[in-house]
Amino acid sequence: MELSGKSVLVTGGAGLIGTHLTESLAADNDVLVADNCSKGNREWVPESARFADADLTDPDDVAEVVTSDLDVVFHLGALSDVNRGDHRRVFEHNNAMLYNILERMDEVGLSKIAFASSSAVYGEAPRPTPEDFAPLEPVSTYGASKLAGEGLLSTYAHSHDFTTWMFRFSNVVGPHQRNNVISDFIEKLLDDPSRLEILGDGRQEKSYLHVEDCVSGMEHVVENTDEPTNIYNLGTRTTISVTRIAELVSDVVGCDPEFEYTGGDRGWTGDVPKMRLSIEKASAIGWSPERESADAVRTAAEQLYDELA
Repeated sequence: MELSGKSVLVTGGAGLIGTHLTESLAADNDVLVADNCSKGNREWVPESARFADADLTDPDDVAEVVTSDLDVVFHLGALSDVNRGDHRRVFEHNNAMLYNILERMDEVGLSKIAFASSSAVYGEAPRPTPEDFAPLEPVSTYGASKLAGEGLLSTYAHSHDFTTWMFRFSNVVGPHQRNNVISDFIEKLLDDPSRLEILGDGRQEKSYLHVEDCVSGMEHVVENTDEPTNIYNLGTRTTISVTRIAELVSDVVGCDPEFEYTGGDRGWTGDVPKMRLSIEKASAIGWSPERESADAVRTAAEQLYDELA
């Protein structure tokens, strides 16, 4: 579908991806952001979009924002901090939000939805991991919640004539991000530039995608595919280690700390130590990222340092 002159709902639009997607879409569309700002920030939402304070686990709030005059929903709202929070709450809330939205869409005759899934659905898979890799065996509650969400979307695509887009992201980084490796490193170094604690052994190595490339990928896929289920990886062809991220962030902050590792091959229970997605499917329809992993990390570090310092 052409993303111009449309009425669009962006859930989670006060967060990292949502704010940047909203800014891009609002240039040519009427955009409503729905968010309870439990993770995002109302001040980050572009003035060009309308805003609704909504708890998407509440069907009444969903009914207020999912209306028959919409053309498409971009559902980004989710709980993701499984290494810090309540695992059961992550799983139940993520799927309650999606189920409420799908039921309401079906009720009002709306049938197009794009969903922020995750590379976490793959678990510890061979690399680079293509979209048709199976079986999908997530190792975190967050990954399990995203895989369950993909199952719900598949059901509505095949039984309710929906068009669905499911995006399996690598690690997305950029401005307005908190509680990720880059912002955590910056905050630690601002507090004590002489030392930096690194979770795990620092050898964890993954792909990192700048949020601007993530948004361009989402829009490109939505505009160029129209199957009932459209599943696409969005990432980079390169990886970067946690230790190298620490070096880049330290350079941006302007310090030379001693690295202190907590040990082990992963940062927390449910962490996938190695991840690189195949992006050949997206490339075949004309999308590729402008920045590879190291450039994405450095750019995000510079942007976040400006915000946090």
